[in-house]
Amino acid sequence: MLKNRELKLFKKGILFFNKKEFYNAHEKWEELWTEYKLKDPKFIQGLIQLSVAFFHITNSNLIGSKNLFKKSLIKLELFSEFHENINLSEIIFYSKKSLKLLYKINDVNQFDWKLAPKIIFKP
Repeated sequence: MLKNRELKLFKKGILFFNKKEFYNAHEKWEELWTEYKLKDPKFIQGLIQLSVAFFHITNSNLIGSKNLFKKSLIKLELFSEFHENINLSEIIFYSKKSLKLLYKINDVNQFDWKLAPKIIFKP
């Protein structure tokens, strides 16, 4: 379980992610990952990679996006479906669908943003 300051950064990352401000989400989670000794650094690293995967779609980097989706899924799948009180199984499900779609499209404008999951935190 995350402590006060850690939890604040975690939740700020969630807020940014849910507003599709993926770079800002990445920044908050990276601060959490680098500044604190976490019991589950791979989990936070997986969220960082996931946010950057979505960010790459916004800047037309399909190859980078695919690579980071794959890396993030490897890490996130190590954890239980409600790790750190978020809807992780749903996040993984929609991330896999997003990655699958990326292999079918040639242009980022074809990406269906409805596939970007919402992170739900339940204390």
